[in-house]
Amino acid sequence: MTNSHPVSGSPDKEPATEPALAEAAGADRATTMTAPRRPEEPRPSLGRLFLDNLWAANTVTVTVLSLLLAMLIGAILIIVSDPEVLATYGYLTARPADAVTSSWAVVSEAYANLFKGAVFDPEASGFTAALSPISETLTYTAPLVFTGLSVALAFRGGLFNIGAQGQATIGVILAAVAGFALPLPPVVHLLVALLAGAVGGAVWGFVPGILKARAGAHEVINTIMLNYVAVYFLSWIIVQSGVQSPGRADAISKPVDPSAQLPRLLGDNLRVHAGILLAVLATWFVAWLLNRSTLGFELRAVGANPDAARTAGISITKTYVLVMVIAGVLAGLGGSQMVLGTTATALTPLVVAQIGFDGILVALLGRVKPWGVLLAALLFGALQAGGNRMQSYSGISLELVTVLQALIVIFIAAPALVKAIFQLRAARAARLQTSLAKGW
Repeated sequence: MTNSHPVSGSPDKEPATEPALAEAAGADRATTMTAPRRPEEPRPSLGRLFLDNLWAANTVTVTVLSLLLAMLIGAILIIVSDPEVLATYGYLTARPADAVTSSWAVVSEAYANLFKGAVFDPEASGFTAALSPISETLTYTAPLVFTGLSVALAFRGGLFNIGAQGQATIGVILAAVAGFALPLPPVVHLLVALLAGAVGGAVWGFVPGILKARAGAHEVINTIMLNYVAVYFLSWIIVQSGVQSPGRADAISKPVDPSAQLPRLLGDNLRVHAGILLAVLATWFVAWLLNRSTLGFELRAVGANPDAARTAGISITKTYVLVMVIAGVLAGLGGSQMVLGTTATALTPLVVAQIGFDGILVALLGRVKPWGVLLAALLFGALQAGGNRMQSYSGISLELVTVLQALIVIFIAAPALVKAIFQLRAARAARLQTSLAKGW
């Protein structure tokens, strides 16, 4: 019998009919339905997800644990530096309670005074005295915000601005000179003095920026050298005729006119001034600049990959110069507050203190993000304000505050160490966000 539909190279086969195909499909569905399924994992509760993410290796957790580790090591240093407490450890095995009690007493007293000097003193008599700690904290915070933003902005652009100290120094010089040499009305005088400080910082930032862009000179070396130039220039100009205070043999300038000083926010008895408001405004500006502006996009692109940015048509030269100029403006404004605010009213060799170098620590602690810098500056300001009371009331050296700051930065800069100590696991933020979106 001859097949009407032969297939070459194969035996004759009957074509599948529609009933046969339907029967085969039904058998496949039956097999699928009867096949065993893997049991679904129960969805964890929102509370469980929150705790898992809280104890995960995210930025907030690592930062908080870094603070706790720094305070723990600081407590050990407080105990070791107290001879009376150390004496109780000589008979630890006989009377361990003495060592524990004395250690707790000295550590708790020190940290309590740190809190009372930085945030709030419940034992203070009067409303003004109760607000004095937070006023001091905000006073120390304001210039640190500016220098921290200066370092952070340059870092986001791929540059390490070590010169915030020098830029702040030039800023404070020009702000002070404008403050006592120009007879201007109150509001105008203050604005001109702030502008002079900003221009001074911008010039001192322009120099390493143009050298980096045009000659490839490393900004770290240039800014460090310019720091020395600024410091010695300050020491020289203070004792010059027309700048030095009349009738004074020591190195101190004429005082800034009251019309050029930043107004106090909470009355004459509290030192907090309008500089803290300018600091918040500067933080918002830098955040907008980085995240919303074309220059900020170019800046971040150059910082991430200069070669790719150049290929995309971004001017590396212009970006380097602009970022260092803006960083200098911020540092110059921070330095201006040291003489236009309530910290001092005249130039001295140490008028700027270490706000430029502290700004590096603030920027690192704030993860070089504008609002993170603001919070980090607030923490450092609180440590500085509280450290003064801790030294006065507890007899603890003010250098302990510097040690705490250094320890915090060490742990922040080494998150792997913190994760290893506390056995932190990877964050599951995406899972938490999904659960929240579903309306747990």
